[in-house]
Amino acid sequence: MAETNEIQCCAHKTKKRSEEEYKKLINRLSRIEGQIRGIRGMVENNAYCPDILIQVSAVNAALNAFNKELLSNHIRTCVANDIKNDKNETIDELVNTLQKLMK
Repeated sequence: MAETNEIQCCAHKTKKRSEEEYKKLINRLSRIEGQIRGIRGMVENNAYCPDILIQVSAVNAALNAFNKELLSNHIRTCVANDIKNDKNETIDELVNTLQKLMK
C-alpha cells in the first residue's frame, strides 16, 4: 500500500487502511472534487443561482455520505480495537468528534 494510505489528522494519530477502504474513500473524494469543479464552472459561466444551489446541495449530500462511511469504518476498527485494548479514552474522543459533526 502506498504511503498516502496513512492519513494524519489533528490528533497526530495515523490509521493503516485496507486497500478496499482506501479506494472507496479516494473514489468518493474524487467524485466530490469533480462536483466542486463543476460548481466553479457554473459560477464562471454565470449559471442561474438555483441551479448552482442544487449542485451545492448534492455536494453536501456527498460529503455527508463520505463522513458516514469514514465514521462507520472508524467505529468498526479504531474504536472497537481500542476498547478491546482497554483504551477507553477513545470513547471520549468519539463523543467529541460526534458533537463536532452535529454542529
